[in-house]
Amino acid sequence: MSVKSKLYEGKAKILYSTSEESVLLADFKDDATAFNAQKRGSIKNKGSINCRISTKIFQYLANKGIKTHFIDSPAPNQMLVKAVKILPLEVVVRNIAAGSLCKQTGLTLGTVLSEALVEFYYKNDDLGDPLLTRDRLKLLDLATPEQVETIAHLALEIDRLLIDFFRRCNITLVDFKLEFGLNSQAELILADEISPDTCRLWDNSIETDTENNLDSRVLDKDRFRRDLGKVEDAYEEVLKRVLSELDGE
Repeated sequence: MSVKSKLYEGKAKILYSTSEESVLLADFKDDATAFNAQKRGSIKNKGSINCRISTKIFQYLANKGIKTHFIDSPAPNQMLVKAVKILPLEVVVRNIAAGSLCKQTGLTLGTVLSEALVEFYYKNDDLGDPLLTRDRLKLLDLATPEQVETIAHLALEIDRLLIDFFRRCNITLVDFKLEFGLNSQAELILADEISPDTCRLWDNSIETDTENNLDSRVLDKDRFRRDLGKVEDAYEEVLKRVLSELDGE
């Protein structure tokens, strides 16, 4: 299979067409952005680390019955994926209060939610990726009501599987972002990536007793967002634990 031309370049990946119309090549970049690309930088080896983590997690989810766009990983920073029509939605699942949820509600960082919260955001950089109500989502015709219900159900099932998986990696899954696309049969499948770029992950091997001390547990892009340092070390630690858990199964 040969690579033909660049189709799209985003903040974290470049998509290329291939000699097979139904297959795309995703090239994971080391570029890092935050706050809707207002903060920019790079994280050493981020592309290959995120690709390898996503590969393993997509394979894990597939074995649990979750359909994804993943096909293969021909190189550490490259992934062959099924061509899908991405819905312009970012689906965020929250288990513990952090980030914008704390800023918008006043909840204390680290508050454990009584049940997982599923949120929909409009994937639109010009508008700042705003939070959508179900009625606004319907108004904008971004997905059918049936698709929204299917996505919400899938998001909660993925959350359940990932909580258990990361727990075995001695990591707490705080929250994470998902994207979904429609395949050639108009079936919703999981797309994009699952990595420290798209998840909040806290290290369970570090004990903390105050909100400030939670910073020492961060193993995700919050280390870049909030200038906590040791960003590369955190990403590499997640990769090490993911590989150790899955390769040991």
